[in-house]
Amino acid sequence: MSKMATTAVTTARRMVGKLSPETSCMLLCDIQERFRPLIYKTDTVVQTAQFMTSVASALDIPIVATQQYTKVFGPTVTDCFAEASDLEKTPVFEKKRFSMMTDEVKAHLASNHKGCSSFLLFGIEAHVCVQQTALDLLEMGHDVHVIVDGVSSQQAIDREIALQRMAQAGAFLTTAQSSAFMLLSSAEHPNFKSVSKLVVEHMKVKNEFNDIATE
Repeated sequence: MSKMATTAVTTARRMVGKLSPETSCMLLCDIQERFRPLIYKTDTVVQTAQFMTSVASALDIPIVATQQYTKVFGPTVTDCFAEASDLEKTPVFEKKRFSMMTDEVKAHLASNHKGCSSFLLFGIEAHVCVQQTALDLLEMGHDVHVIVDGVSSQQAIDREIALQRMAQAGAFLTTAQSSAFMLLSSAEHPNFKSVSKLVVEHMKVKNEFNDIATE
């Protein structure tokens, strides 16, 4: 295949943005206790994070979490994981830089997850740490899938404009359930029943962002 043809295929792949467990990594950005009462639609963000981390566990997808200045903003909200043991085994990186792409995180990804080219991103705040993480990943040549029902800010307008900004830069906006089914690809996937059960339970919980979508 010629260099031009190879470039065209790569560009098309990135424009489509398909997901597979083998090449994906989930990024949980700064969902910390001090922020919890301040964030717009915070309950849905936390519930979505729990759904995504549970999907990651079912499909053996790596998760990386960060905490912004833990001394001030506290630890990761435990409810982001269905089981405390899942949080305990998740690598959590302290940071003061807004983007998750610190030297330590990049070194961890390079050493442990070289095959990851698609990143599913959720957390807070949408217009600061989430946005800067997305832009860094895009600049590095990766696919970025922003889980829209899993990101927010203190102000609704900051969330809204941040989503637009990330999409304009080339990130894919998607929902938690859409990304889960894309990762499965088929009802014949060996873990389909496990993930389907997670979806059923997730559907029972109120998604506060539905109110925005129907306005």
